[in-house]
Amino acid sequence: MPKPKDSARAAVPSVDRLLRLPAMERLVAAHGRALATEATQAVLADLRAALAEPEPGKAPAVDDATLLAAIGERLAAMTAPTLRAVFNMTGTVLHTNLGRAALPTEAIDAVVAVSRGAANLEYDLARGQRGDRDDHLEGLLCRLTGAEAATVVNNNAAAVLLILNSLAQRREAIVSRGELIEIGGAFRLPDIMARAGCKLREVGTTNRTHPRDYAEAIGRGTALLMKVHTSNYAVQGFTAAVPEAELAALAHEHRLPLVVDLGSGALIDLSDHGLPREPTPAETIAAGADLVSFSGDKLLGGPQAGLIVGRADLVRKLARNPLKRALRVDRMTIAALAAVLRLHLDPDRLAERLPTLRMLSRPTAALEALAARLRPVLARRLAGVATVRIVACQSQIGSGARPLDYLPSAGLALEPATGGRGTGAALGRLVAAFRALPVPVIGRVEEGALLLDLRCLEDERAFLGQLDRLFQVQGRDAAP
Repeated sequence: MPKPKDSARAAVPSVDRLLRLPAMERLVAAHGRALATEATQAVLADLRAALAEPEPGKAPAVDDATLLAAIGERLAAMTAPTLRAVFNMTGTVLHTNLGRAALPTEAIDAVVAVSRGAANLEYDLARGQRGDRDDHLEGLLCRLTGAEAATVVNNNAAAVLLILNSLAQRREAIVSRGELIEIGGAFRLPDIMARAGCKLREVGTTNRTHPRDYAEAIGRGTALLMKVHTSNYAVQGFTAAVPEAELAALAHEHRLPLVVDLGSGALIDLSDHGLPREPTPAETIAAGADLVSFSGDKLLGGPQAGLIVGRADLVRKLARNPLKRALRVDRMTIAALAAVLRLHLDPDRLAERLPTLRMLSRPTAALEALAARLRPVLARRLAGVATVRIVACQSQIGSGARPLDYLPSAGLALEPATGGRGTGAALGRLVAAFRALPVPVIGRVEEGALLLDLRCLEDERAFLGQLDRLFQVQGRDAAP
């Protein structure tokens, strides 16, 4: 007599039989036969393993309907995108881990327009011959910054790398010790300089650097002077730094270029919108800098890119460097960036049209009103699970911009109803439940609560429309 376990394993259908089922046709049509076969094999392997070591009192199902459902779930998991839209409710507007700047509609439309087919990426329509991809951006950047020329690479670290490799390879770049920054992901300016093939010459001290420090360091091996905006930290108290105009005069006296890395690089005066002031590329060029680099996806509010503006002869030298091809941007980045730059040509309407500026300058009263509308809906959905309070909180610009400055904001604090020793676990389940929504909600944990900062929430309807899915896993309530 065969053993029950052997009989159950014998009842496991073959891959071929499952693939021939009429109900499988829909899965094959959606995902392709190769992927459907792989998912079927995986589901059957799991079934055989479960039959070999069954859980007490729980016999794995071997009927076709159950197996087809499992195959469908497996295929959905295999093909689900890992890069997804989320609600950023962390309070950090330019959140590096969440994609930094949200693109305006104009930029998204521009990307779609050039992505559907061919585009004149490197083709001059007026002359009917090959062109340069920088031509789509250079005129806009020069108009907005007052520079003679401009070029664009894939991020600001790449911009610094290209500048140093082109102008200071096997020579010295003089930088203040207080400006040797480390940016996110443990990327350090000295490491970038080493990769560029130039020699770092530190001058001054961590908190004070004077003109004489630069002057005394200049020698036959000096290629350039460099000033770096310390956007991701601040030294306060007994400090001194050399202004760009004074440093430019010193560099030019010795026939050396001054390179300024602005990091976030706002193109406008942010103080006009009630925000902390940042130096602009136009001001830096006017002060005498020969090259200025800055990011496209931070305060500028566009796609990831590294922008370089300045003297035409130096920009041409960068363009001739083979690294420029390795670091160049594609047509989608160019289309998005050009659209964002065009918005900057109309500063009077920029706060309405550029999401980054709109979110940063959002009035506190508007955020408090939004909190008042959302609180009762969330309170009903979380009844018995968590209490919901309107709280005053503080937002940050993010991505290294003005780390000591905070923006008054309003949010919702969600505190688990479970008291005592289980509170931490309940809070973890609450955070995970919001993260598991169709459009994940990412907040921050603060003082024993999940805090949802409302500064970046613009699609109120979409946020509320998915709250019924909270704690639901395959149709079962999974609330704490």
